[in-house]
Amino acid sequence: MTPAPLRRLFLTALAAGSLVAVSVYGQQDAPQRPGPVNDGFRFKSGIELINVTTTVVDASGRFVAGLHQEDFTVYEDDQPVDLTQFSADRAPVSLGIALDTSGSMAGQKIQSAQSALDRFLYDLLDKGDDIFLYRFSNTPVLLQGWTTDRSLISRALGRLSPSGGTAMYDAVSEALPLADSGQHKKKALLIISDGNDTSSRIEMRDLKQQIRQSEMLIYAVGIDGDFQPTEHQRPPQAQPPRWPTPFPVAPPRVPGRFPVGLSQGGNPAGWRRNDDRVNISALRDMTDDSGGRTEIVRDPRDLNPATASIADELSKQYTLAYVSPIKRDGRWHTIRVEVRNSSYRVRARRGYVAS
Repeated sequence: MTPAPLRRLFLTALAAGSLVAVSVYGQQDAPQRPGPVNDGFRFKSGIELINVTTTVVDASGRFVAGLHQEDFTVYEDDQPVDLTQFSADRAPVSLGIALDTSGSMAGQKIQSAQSALDRFLYDLLDKGDDIFLYRFSNTPVLLQGWTTDRSLISRALGRLSPSGGTAMYDAVSEALPLADSGQHKKKALLIISDGNDTSSRIEMRDLKQQIRQSEMLIYAVGIDGDFQPTEHQRPPQAQPPRWPTPFPVAPPRVPGRFPVGLSQGGNPAGWRRNDDRVNISALRDMTDDSGGRTEIVRDPRDLNPATASIADELSKQYTLAYVSPIKRDGRWHTIRVEVRNSSYRVRARRGYVAS
């Protein structure tokens, strides 16, 4: 190769090396401007927006419409806070349903529940609301995940066959994370049951803490009518029978064992012991902190108006929000909502865990 081409090749390589050095130097020393994603992350981590769905009723229980932001005062830990958002419009809802399918729900109870929920789905909710369905007996089972297709939920309801015990707490515990993933800001869970919990692994205190960590509105309808066993079901005899022979006498109780047909804390299909009536206190433990409520019916046929009342309430609530002054300390902080007219009754979530 002649000297001239060699010189050109050398100069070209030298220039390329200089460009690489300038590029590397610039990457190392040039100041990095934070992008919008990082700014947004810092904003979200520094500010906690607390949403408070609020129901206002008069002395007769009728919803009070027409209120404005200035009619409300919100307190966190007994200190007033400034509302940053307010709406009186109907907000779409992501709704979960958890239905008791234990043995004691057989017959008219499950039929009335299916009928009431069908009307709830088709006639009372908005078409844009998304829904999922759990059933629970000995264990909770997700029958249908999030959907706006009512026919999928309705078909799942129609296939139910009650049997077994009542794992209500486990069902709610499993449903809460799924409910939190709903597409709408407003989220609710409806529980329908006729009995006390007999089969759950989670304790109420742990479930209540889980509920407090969510923004879920929880509603419960308890059926507390007298139990009527079906023809093929016979009562377990824990004591000598009151009837004359030939009714059999139960075998003596062996310590550490349970009568035939009973699991620990459970019941045979369709039979209710005295301690297996609907636990109203437990239902209220699940609903009241959330801003929802518990409704008790004596007759399964009253499930229809009960669920209609809940659907009506979900369509007529006020949506409030404020920026919490509290850092994320992992503690429970109380919320209290008041309205200018002291004769009105207000129901809203009672607090939140700043986690």
